[in-house]
Amino acid sequence: VFEWWHFRKYGTSFIEQVSVSHLRPLIGGVENSPAAPVTFSASSGESETNRQNLPECKVWRNPLNLFRGAEYSRYMWVTGKEPLTYYDMNLSAQDHQNFFTCDTDALRPSDTVMQKAWRERNPQARIKAAYQALELNNDCATAYVLLAEEEATTIVDAEKYFKQALKAGETIYRKSQNCHSQSPQHEAQLRRDTNVLVYVKRRLAMCARKLGRIREAVKIMRDLMKEFPLLSMLNIHENLLEALLELQAYADVQAVLAKYDDISLPKSAAICYTAALLKARAVSERFSPETASKRGLSTAEINAVEAIHRAVEFNPHVPKYLLEMKSLVLPPEHILKRGDSEAVAYAFFHLQHWKRIEGALNLLHCTWEGTFRMIPYPLEKGHLFYPYPSCTETADRELLPTFHEVSVYPQKELPFFIHFTAGLCSFSAMLALLTHQFPELMVVFAKA
Repeated sequence: VFEWWHFRKYGTSFIEQVSVSHLRPLIGGVENSPAAPVTFSASSGESETNRQNLPECKVWRNPLNLFRGAEYSRYMWVTGKEPLTYYDMNLSAQDHQNFFTCDTDALRPSDTVMQKAWRERNPQARIKAAYQALELNNDCATAYVLLAEEEATTIVDAEKYFKQALKAGETIYRKSQNCHSQSPQHEAQLRRDTNVLVYVKRRLAMCARKLGRIREAVKIMRDLMKEFPLLSMLNIHENLLEALLELQAYADVQAVLAKYDDISLPKSAAICYTAALLKARAVSERFSPETASKRGLSTAEINAVEAIHRAVEFNPHVPKYLLEMKSLVLPPEHILKRGDSEAVAYAFFHLQHWKRIEGALNLLHCTWEGTFRMIPYPLEKGHLFYPYPSCTETADRELLPTFHEVSVYPQKELPFFIHFTAGLCSFSAMLALLTHQFPELMVVFAKA
């Protein structure tokens, strides 16, 4: 039982691990050189084509991450379960320090306080520091950002804080633009003020989307992408795709995909599955597996099936959430591309869009498993993408809460030692039972 539990929790056989790590050196076996360590790093947007020598799993900021105070905290109050892991929150703390601080913060008392606030682990200490910063400077944009993210308990309250942050941020940004060429320190300050302004506008767009003002949200996102085209690594287009799908503006969705679903750009579940959804939309309403098996697939149906296979190859975890074969949890603040964390984040926001298109989920249900016939050895060779990374399970366990059963791909077969221990225990129990029932016969058998 312990061996089975250890395999379910850690994905390895306990007996095999102990044998290889400790017993083999003692009996004179040659110890294999240790495998290259798997490292996790937060990345805002490196191309997938930049493959590393070490097996590295890039962790990305979730473009549609929820609000700490208004959403994650409310979930914890209701269920008593912590939706975010320490690893995920630690990555967010690093992001905030990179986005919202710079070398010149020491020159401004309010920014010095906020620099310490972003490093605080205790949420109440962070909120208290934000109020201290506002006492020193009522136009401290980052203080309003922190209050919007963590103190506001509703989206309406968060939006009010972000509007105050926008007013303060625009003023500071204009000042930084006027003097950014004076010194490297001023350039660093301009980068920081740009980050603050973009972050605030994006969150305001997300507030508008959540409050039902979708056209307003789309306009803010389009303006943001036009004003700051070099910040494409923030993946604002994924927010735009989701909002356009809610408007059912499928022609506009296709236009966004035409720009970002490019071979030279990093892929994501949102890109691949949205492309599949649009192609499925053209045929799903009239699709029937019985009819298709008799007459064969039309060109449009073949295109839709190929798009689904492409999406499933990129992230094989998504279909089980879309088909409601696995339960969803709140998405983490960071995701691992092609991993279970990305699948949770995608399905959490996009399941409603698949349900809205009649027959789309039926087409997905009939075709998604066919992908695996094309890639029998996904860890060694892919069809349209690189081989599936073997480190996703470990990273996803760090990003997703413990009460969520992490989806594993490809499914691991039970190790030999689990079968061995099960057989050994069964054999021992049988011997004990026979010895108890027929002691004389077993003595004769033992002497023989």
